[in-house]
Amino acid sequence: MAVHQWLGVTVIAIVFSRIVWGFVGSDTARFSSFLVGPKSVSRYLKRFISRRDDVAFVGHNPAGGWSVMLLLAFLVFQALTGLFSNDDIFFDGPLAGFVGKDLSDVITGLHHQLFEILVILIGAHVVAVIVHWVFKRDNLIRPMVSGVKKFKSDMKAPSLQPAWKAFFIGGASLAILVAALLSLE
Repeated sequence: MAVHQWLGVTVIAIVFSRIVWGFVGSDTARFSSFLVGPKSVSRYLKRFISRRDDVAFVGHNPAGGWSVMLLLAFLVFQALTGLFSNDDIFFDGPLAGFVGKDLSDVITGLHHQLFEILVILIGAHVVAVIVHWVFKRDNLIRPMVSGVKKFKSDMKAPSLQPAWKAFFIGGASLAILVAALLSLE
């Protein structure tokens, strides 16, 4: 269970880092650059489904932006419920003692249910990336990993933040979280 707990802590640190990066990171990572209203998402999906989608995006497309937010929200809920969970035998989450056994049991059930939903969401996200690649011939993985994407010359290049900034945010997030959890023991 110790491995499970530390993986959960790592997920919290990564998600927290991504949320911070959504406000201070590169243009394509900022929430303000890819979160649009429901009409824009609907219009994009209709064009994509009808295969009339000729609009290119340097970063997330309208549907992808909300997919990111949905995944982040479920990862946050999954990790936070884990902090209050117990297994009735050997393990209590570091915050389980603050809510009592009955509520911890309810939260543990929610933690298990959220996992099932999260697996479905991750699967749907992977399928969407593959569908996008097959139908638009646009590899979304390479630019996500490398940070480099070929785009039309009439598109404005995004402003990029230095990698050290992301590593600093990630390292600081993990250090703060680990210190907080260790102080509870």
